Amino acid sequence: MTFSSASLLSTTVKMMLVISFVLILVTHVSGHNACPECGSIEVPYPLSTNDNCGDPRYRVYCENDVLQLLSAGGFYYKIISINPSSYRLVISPPLIPKDTCYSSDLTSGGFTLDDDSPFNISTRNTVMLLNCSENILLSPLNCSSSSLCRLFEEQVEAGSGCRGTLCCHFLKDSSMTSRRIRVRVGGCTAYTSVVDIRPGDSIDSWNYGIELQWLPPN
Repeated sequence: MTFSSASLLSTTVKMMLVISFVLILVTHVSGHNACPECGSIEVPYPLSTNDNCGDPRYRVYCENDVLQLLSAGGFYYKIISINPSSYRLVISPPLIPKDTCYSSDLTSGGFTLDDDSPFNISTRNTVMLLNCSENILLSPLNCSSSSLCRLFEEQVEAGSGCRGTLCCHFLKDSSMTSRRIRVRVGGCTAYTSVVDIRPGDSIDSWNYGIELQWLPPN
């Protein structure tokens, strides 16, 4: 083999290595593409609104410019904020129709996540269970006259239909299931949730929502 032939072969090999590296890099980057905005909300990786972006295990839905999460019970919850740096998002709690004390997701059993879902309920949620049966008094929840749920019933229009019912509140901590907030006929029929209540917070400053966190993809 002449020197010029060897040099040409070496150059060809180098070019092929460069092309291979670029293809690998492009594949890697494309596999981490963020999805387009949904309305005014950015959809960061790994959240996925379709098969062409994000990670399909982190599926959310964009319908009419409204970003939503689908529960295991088949109920859609509006996503109101996302913090990708802390792997957290907040969904709206279910509506309680006026003059009733039934959450709009009652027929779905409340909020539930699949056991293999990458999402779970964070420990910063204060959950208020409303219109409960007396069986709940056997639980360690705060069902006293000073429970935060009393403020919700008495001072918030959405809770006015539950006024006078038995209610309780609790902080969703790590000892509880992180995949469900349960409501049912014969138990508690309505609930709401507030994220990150701090001592002394006024009811006007409550941040209503259910905060979820997700495990980053492998």
